[in-house]
Amino acid sequence: MENFTTILLYFTSFFTLMNPMGIMPVFLTMTSELSKRERRKTALKAIITATIVLILFAFLGEYLFDFFGISVAGLQVVGGVLFFIMGYDMLNARLSPLKIRPEEVEQYVDDISITPLGIPMIAGPGAITNAIILMGESQSYTNSALVIISIIVVSIILLLVLLGAVGITKFLGEKGNKIMMKLMGLIVMVIAVEFFFAGIKPYLQTILN
Repeated sequence: MENFTTILLYFTSFFTLMNPMGIMPVFLTMTSELSKRERRKTALKAIITATIVLILFAFLGEYLFDFFGISVAGLQVVGGVLFFIMGYDMLNARLSPLKIRPEEVEQYVDDISITPLGIPMIAGPGAITNAIILMGESQSYTNSALVIISIIVVSIILLLVLLGAVGITKFLGEKGNKIMMKLMGLIVMVIAVEFFFAGIKPYLQTILN
């Protein structure tokens, strides 16, 4: 019963931070003109990338941050900048693959599946911090295993959401996809500002003190 409560807590925290329903519209706008096979490939690569990153940080996060002398705040600032650039491009409808030549589609899939979808959209600062903290607080091998299981389960759910969302692009049509892209671009830019100022706050407090 205790393990069930623990994994439920872990699962809920990762599900909230990885936010499948928030990722879905961004995924749809960025892959709206790709073929069904290419969209599936993009979704799979993005999920695998995010899962590997989260598991890596769960085990080595504290050591990596100490070794490179970086902080979660720094990650939030970088994430905010990346989000803002991506949101600006979406707002101006620049993320449409219509401008990409057929021979460049494969490269486009590889690029967006790693950044920004895999990192920092799915494996964002919040999810990475959560993985580090939960693993650090684990008192047993069982709890450590539950952290990893939670990451994998949420990743599988997110993959199913993205794969199921593919049909929505056909329903919306070209105009609908462009409207959604601009709307999500605005939302992503707002998220970017929140990320940036949440990350820069500790630096400002240090300077002022």
